[in-house]
Amino acid sequence: MTSPVNDSGDARIAAPLQEVLDAFVVHLRDERGLSDHTVRAYANDVQSLLVHAQRLGVTSVDQLSLSTLRSWLARQQSVGRARTTLARHAAAARAFTAWIQRTGLIAEDPGSRLASPKSHRTLPEVVRADDMVVVLDAAADVAGEGAPVALRNVAIMELLYATGIRVSELTALDLADLNWDRSTVRVFGKGKKERTVPMGKPAQRALEAWISSGRAALIRAGTPSDAVFLGTRGGRLGARAARDVVHQCLAAAPGAPDVGPHGLRHSAATHLLEGGADLRSVQELLGHASLATTQIYTHVSVERLRATYEQAHPRA
Repeated sequence: MTSPVNDSGDARIAAPLQEVLDAFVVHLRDERGLSDHTVRAYANDVQSLLVHAQRLGVTSVDQLSLSTLRSWLARQQSVGRARTTLARHAAAARAFTAWIQRTGLIAEDPGSRLASPKSHRTLPEVVRADDMVVVLDAAADVAGEGAPVALRNVAIMELLYATGIRVSELTALDLADLNWDRSTVRVFGKGKKERTVPMGKPAQRALEAWISSGRAALIRAGTPSDAVFLGTRGGRLGARAARDVVHQCLAAAPGAPDVGPHGLRHSAATHLLEGGADLRSVQELLGHASLATTQIYTHVSVERLRATYEQAHPRA
C-alpha cells in the first residue's frame, strides 16, 4: 500500500485497520471493476482517513463516527485541498463506510450523512470546429506520405474526435472491437461498462488505412498483439504516448488550445450539442453515468452563444 497523499507524519496504521483497507481495495478492483487510477486514489484517501482516525484513538472500523469523518475532511480543507479533491475524499469515505456496513463490520453507516463540499465546475476548454478541421487536415497530409506512425496518429485523432471516447478507452481497443459493417466501436469504459459508439466515415477511413498499411509495419516478430493502436516497439500503445500524439497534432493549428485527449472529448460533445444532438444521446455516447455530468457541455454552448450575441447584437 502506498503512503497516503493527504496526511503528513506517520502513515502506518494498525494491522486490524490495514486488513480492512486491503479487503476494500480488492472490492474496488475485482468487484466494482474500477480503474487502477481510481483504486489508488480511493485507497490513499481511505488510508489517510484511517491514519487520522487512529490519531483520535480509533482502533477498529466499528469505532468510526460521523464526527471522525467530518474532522478528517476539515483537516484536509485546512491544508488547502481543492474543492474537487475534497469531494473525492468524501466520496471515498462514503464508499468505504457503506462497504464496511454491507460486510457487517459496522452496524450503522456514518458516511451516509457525510456531505461533500460543493465544487464549482469550470467550463471545459474546447477546440473550435474550424480549428479541428485544420488539425485533422494537417494530420492527414502528414499521413499521406505513408509513414506508419503518421497513419496511426491521424487515426487516433479522428477516432477521439469522432467518438468522444476517453484516451484510456482508446488505448484499450482491440481489433475485435471494431465493426466495419456498422461503423461502430465497442468501448469498455469506467467500471468495465460496455457501450457501442458510432464513428464517422473519416474516422473509419483513417482506421482502415492505419490497419491495412501502417499497423503491420510496427508489429514485431514474436510479439503479436490484438491492440488496435501500437507503439513503435510493437506493443499496445500507452495512454501517455497517445496524449503526446494529441498534443503534437494540436500544435499544427496556430491558435488552437492545447487541450489534450480529454479536450477532444469535450470538443466532440460540445460540437454535437451545437449541431442539434439531444443531451441524452450525448450522455450515452460519452458513457456518463449521470446526465448532470453531460449538462456542463450545454453551458459551454450557452457561453459561446452569449459571446456571439454580445459581439453581434446592436443592443447587447
